[in-house]
Amino acid sequence: MSTDEIKDLLKDAESRMNGAIQSLTDDLAGVRTGRASPALVEKLSVEYYGTPTPLMQLASISVPEPRSLMIKPFDAGSLKDIEKAIRNSDLGLNPNNDGKSIHLNLPPLNEERRRDLVKHVHHRLEEARIAVRNIRRDLHNDLREFEKEKLITEDDLKRGEDDLQKTTDKFIEEINRLGQNKEKDIMEV
Repeated sequence: MSTDEIKDLLKDAESRMNGAIQSLTDDLAGVRTGRASPALVEKLSVEYYGTPTPLMQLASISVPEPRSLMIKPFDAGSLKDIEKAIRNSDLGLNPNNDGKSIHLNLPPLNEERRRDLVKHVHHRLEEARIAVRNIRRDLHNDLREFEKEKLITEDDLKRGEDDLQKTTDKFIEEINRLGQNKEKDIMEV
């Protein structure tokens, strides 16, 4: 085994950590802030002809005003299903159906709801940190195993561990940055 293979392992870890960041970014996009955003509802699961389907595949979602969303179904027959999915979701929004589209007015968030959302964000951030640390642990175990089997030298192990820690720190920093930005958006009145 060579240092190239260690680099490949580190690249794999970085790719997996990027996946954790992407998942976090997608989740945070769906967390409500004071402003309307299509990301709030686009992944909402709608029962469409017996199949759970993401809303973004059934309708166009636009932001006509800062605190409202307009959802126009591609198939008028899915209007009631979309309305039902929004009512049953934990978004706490009341859809207004005009027969062709659904209008969602986002009421201003109260202080208590903002704090709940921040708690939810912190929970998701911790899950992402754990995912990144688990990836680091797996790779660290692989490196130690390689050293034990004499596939790499002790110096290679040390270098690999240092590089792995730098990569991990970079991703944890990114998670913290994403969290701070989202928290600022939520608390902004």
